Amino acid sequence: MKKVAIIIGSTRPSRRSLTVAKWIKSVLSSSKEITFDTIDLKKINLPFLDESALPALGKYSQEHTKKWSALIKSYDGLILLFPQYNSGYPAPLKNALDYLGKEWSNKPISMVTYGAHGGLQAQIAMKLVLTGFHAKQLAVNPQISINPMDSDEDVTTKLNAYNFEIELLEREFEHVLAN
Repeated sequence: MKKVAIIIGSTRPSRRSLTVAKWIKSVLSSSKEITFDTIDLKKINLPFLDESALPALGKYSQEHTKKWSALIKSYDGLILLFPQYNSGYPAPLKNALDYLGKEWSNKPISMVTYGAHGGLQAQIAMKLVLTGFHAKQLAVNPQISINPMDSDEDVTTKLNAYNFEIELLEREFEHVLAN
C-alpha cells in the first residue's frame, strides 16, 4: 500500500490546521490503495535551518535533519496543508522544506490552503518553491475559504462543501501513484 502524508504547515497556537487535517483525512479514508497519515510541524519542531552544507548535497550533520529526511523519504506523496498568512505561506513550512533537497524531487505533492480568500496567493508563492525543488505538482489543489472568525460549526459546514475536491485529490493520488 502507498503512503501519503498530510503535512500541517502552521504552528500557531490558534491554528485551524488540526481541524482541517482531521477533516481531510476523514474524507480520504475511503482509499483502498493509499494510507494517509498526518505530520504536524509543531511536533516535528525543527529549529531555524542549522545545517552548514547545502541541502541539495544531502550531507546532513544534524540528527533532527536526518530524521526529517528519513520521514519524508518514507512517503510516496505529500499534501501540504497550510493557511495563507499575509499573502504567503507560514515560515515554519518554508523552513521545513528548506532543510531538505532531493527528498522533494519528483515527489507527488498537492497543496490544500485555507483562509478568508482560500489561500490563492499562498499557493502561487508555494508553487514557485515546489517548482524549484522539482516536485511533481498535482493538478488538484483545493483552496478552502474559511474565516478566522467562523465558529467551529460554521467551519465544519464550510469544509464539507469541499468534500468533492478532496475526493478528486484522492483519485489523483491513486492514479499518479499507480504508475
